Amino acid sequence: MKTRIILCGACGKMGGNVLSLLASDEQAVAVCGVDLYPREIGIPVYTRFADIQEEADVIIDFSSAENLQERLEYAKQKRLGIVLASTGFSKEDLALIDEYAKEVAIFKTANLSLGVNVMQALVKAAAQILGDAFDVEIIEKHHNLKKDAPSGTALMLADSVNEAFDGKKNYVGGREGIVGARTKNEIGIHAVRGGTIVGEHEVIFAGEDEVITVSHSAASKRVFAVGAIRAAKFIFQKQAGSYEMKDLLAE
Repeated sequence: MKTRIILCGACGKMGGNVLSLLASDEQAVAVCGVDLYPREIGIPVYTRFADIQEEADVIIDFSSAENLQERLEYAKQKRLGIVLASTGFSKEDLALIDEYAKEVAIFKTANLSLGVNVMQALVKAAAQILGDAFDVEIIEKHHNLKKDAPSGTALMLADSVNEAFDGKKNYVGGREGIVGARTKNEIGIHAVRGGTIVGEHEVIFAGEDEVITVSHSAASKRVFAVGAIRAAKFIFQKQAGSYEMKDLLAE
């Protein structure tokens, strides 16, 4: 039996990538989409979840942080798992996600790329070994249409580094003017926006007379679509709770 997917943000670029991959997938299928600006994409597309007529198992959400509760409430009512592939969630949004996770299986990650999640483990290990002898700076680059900064992935990488310091490091978003010498309790995070850059992340460990750099570059959005479909298959029939990429990789 195929995993039946509702694709939120179906008419966007990521929706197109997911649909392209699902066309040849033997284990999953898109039964319908939801999008504020519907168009013909080969499956029914609705502007509201309340109008959906098809039966489904999982929602893949590639829309935005707006109207989050509508998606979560629909998942709760229909007993569906949901893959939250968006970023830019506020503290209130995250609290809402945690609340719904008591009754809904929710897969949330800042980045669905396998490579980025390996990178996350690498930078955490590096921070544990290098300690305060090395300063940590993170540079992320994305296309000029990305709305949030820094990226969710950059923050995820910063959190991984900070775990080695018991969360004691402060995040500094860029620097301007006479800010004084860099302190040891900083992790610098810098955002670049331009052109059609899909996504590049670089974590720099700068020590005395040597620099270690761990980086990842996405050549296309397709890698995120692959991860979203894997997450949908993983979350199908899971018990209510919060899940992320490390859970998928462990299984």
